[in-house]
Amino acid sequence: MAHCEQVPAAVRTVDTVLARMRVLDATLPARDGVAVFNRVYLTVTEAVDRHIDGGRFPDAGSAIALDVRFAQRYLSAVDTLEDGRRPPACWRPLFQFRRHPGVRPLQFALAGINAHIGHDLALAVVDTCRTLGCEPVDLEDEFDRVGDLLVTLEERVREELMPGPDLLQIADPLTHLLGSWSLDRARDATWAAARALWALRRLPDVAGEFTDRLDAAVGFAGRMLLTPLPD
Repeated sequence: MAHCEQVPAAVRTVDTVLARMRVLDATLPARDGVAVFNRVYLTVTEAVDRHIDGGRFPDAGSAIALDVRFAQRYLSAVDTLEDGRRPPACWRPLFQFRRHPGVRPLQFALAGINAHIGHDLALAVVDTCRTLGCEPVDLEDEFDRVGDLLVTLEERVREELMPGPDLLQIADPLTHLLGSWSLDRARDATWAAARALWALRRLPDVAGEFTDRLDAAVGFAGRMLLTPLPD
């Protein structure tokens, strides 16, 4: 396996993305859908940072680069919206429904995870490969370790935000809605998409069309996750 080149100074730290997420956490209303996802993602990014500092990634430099490129895509979508511009299709459902009273916190959290994993992570892998001069296979360990952290967090989020006692959950429409989405499946699809995009990098028109279709498909799944439900 080839080694990635030295990480450029611009992507050597996660401090800037953590600082931005903490500002959002402090300023957004707690029930706002973006705030719900942001709290989840802040927890993930802090966990990744601790794992990097603890030497739990084989290539810390590549892990930092991937983590920062990944986070920047979410923060860029938020900034795009705040600037009055049109964000990527994958993020639009969360931004549009963020204050809807019929959408529950767990739906907001998973819709954000869907957008970020399903679309942003594939593009972040390609961004990182271009930056570091490596291939997707060189980032597979880092990709898998970040994904494992996300799966663990998703399980905890479902437990904390799923309303009602276990015996009643089977009758809750939220149970049926969210049972149709899996982070494991989304992660597998994302890795395949990242490899495809990398293979298409010398065909910009085809790569652009592939990216647009990926964005739209992930946005459609997010819209389904945010279906308003009765209390």
